[in-house]
Amino acid sequence: MKNLKNTFQSSTRETLEMKQRKEALDRMYALRIMRPVIKDFVYENKIYYSERFDSRFNAVLYWVSNNKELEEKIKAFEWRTGSLVYHVQLLHTDIGDMYSFLYVSNNPEEWEDDRLDLVHNQCFVYVWNGDIEEYGTIGIKPSMGGVVRTW
Repeated sequence: MKNLKNTFQSSTRETLEMKQRKEALDRMYALRIMRPVIKDFVYENKIYYSERFDSRFNAVLYWVSNNKELEEKIKAFEWRTGSLVYHVQLLHTDIGDMYSFLYVSNNPEEWEDDRLDLVHNQCFVYVWNGDIEEYGTIGIKPSMGGVVRTW
């Protein structure tokens, strides 16, 4: 009986993961993320981050796998929360580099509000800068195939 329960829980989790991936895909399209970035996410499980250099280059795209510390932080966040990170936005500030994780939570009841936020150019994110970790809402907009943080 115990094995059946584990199998059911596993298949239930897989179903949630599949729903999260579809939701992430929908959000990436809504944000007008560049098609090759979306393709890499879907077929190779690659996550990109958008880095703001200045007003002219405000969403330069990089693979998260190029930054091992960031990659490990994303894995730990996903494992701890059951969320799925689909994109990261990097903003350089006076208090350090701020990584904003755009993610799909493990609670489908939140997703409609999250989609509505995207329509209004904002997003509830997990922010990490190496020392500080917190949740909050940020302003974002599509740019250069990625996203730029506006506030």
